[in-house]
Amino acid sequence: MSTASAPGLLAPSRAAELSRARTWIVTDGKAGDENQCVGLAETLGLTYELRRIAPRPPFGWVAPWGPIDPGDRPGRRSGALAGALPDILIASGRRSVPYLRAVRQASNGGTFTAFLKDPRMGHETADFIWVPDYDDLRGPNVFTTLTSPHQVSPARLAQARAHPDPRLAGLPWPRIAVLVGGDSRHLTYRPADMRRLLRDLAKLADGGCSLMVTVSRRTPPNLRVALRNLVAAKGGFFWDGTGENPYVAMMALAESIVVTSDSANMVGEAVSTGAPVLLFDLPKTYIRHRRLFAGLAMAGALKPFIGRLEELHYQPLDATPAIAEAMARAYALHRERRA
Repeated sequence: MSTASAPGLLAPSRAAELSRARTWIVTDGKAGDENQCVGLAETLGLTYELRRIAPRPPFGWVAPWGPIDPGDRPGRRSGALAGALPDILIASGRRSVPYLRAVRQASNGGTFTAFLKDPRMGHETADFIWVPDYDDLRGPNVFTTLTSPHQVSPARLAQARAHPDPRLAGLPWPRIAVLVGGDSRHLTYRPADMRRLLRDLAKLADGGCSLMVTVSRRTPPNLRVALRNLVAAKGGFFWDGTGENPYVAMMALAESIVVTSDSANMVGEAVSTGAPVLLFDLPKTYIRHRRLFAGLAMAGALKPFIGRLEELHYQPLDATPAIAEAMARAYALHRERRA
């Protein structure tokens, strides 16, 4: 169970009401989905439990349209939804949709349900739905923003700057955060893409930049090894998965941020810092993500990465507080209607 302090963006009475609400976060454990839900819950000051689901075949296959795995039905002594039903349920990911529906039905609508991204079953699936602007879903309970909710809050960035990670603080300036994703259902890193990324990062290092590199679980193993070798040869920092994750610290201390185009989440987190964001573009990048990148470029936050630094000036872009405020209003209205 995790908690967060009540946010300053809400009226005291509303923040107090939210702090008392029992909350579940329901996902299948995918980092991108879970991080969005946690970032929103933290911004709202909610006390939450992570309920990770793993529906057995064929129930996971037929989500979001099919039924919940019977072993996880609400009211059972065991399973993902065991125990008293929550006041608020925040979910993301197609496999969580049947679970959200089951809780909504079991509570007779008493549990306030929020879903992040398109549930693929229409706007009536949940009480509150957030989708990025580039998605098509719209409705009276659908809230849209350019970037996604996340956990890279101004408070975390300020803390990281006030108390710099010793693994990074001694690196020569300028320090460049390099956020590398990996293969997805939309694209695959080709050998030519990997060579281009390594070549352009080497240009920065040869120009005097300190590279601070982190990779994901999706990063191709040969690219991971090549990036580690590049940092070993040129100097900088490569996070190998040991010790505390320096992800926020890297962005907080960066002069600029290089991020790969396979992850809209990482790009959205990067622009929340106010640092210039340089996008390493990959062929077959999801077309809807390109709409996001175009919007960020128009806002002056992002330019293509071609092996050199770019000067960009913009106010940090973070939609998480606005999404939290919209959800808080929807929850208050839900409570009024149920009273």
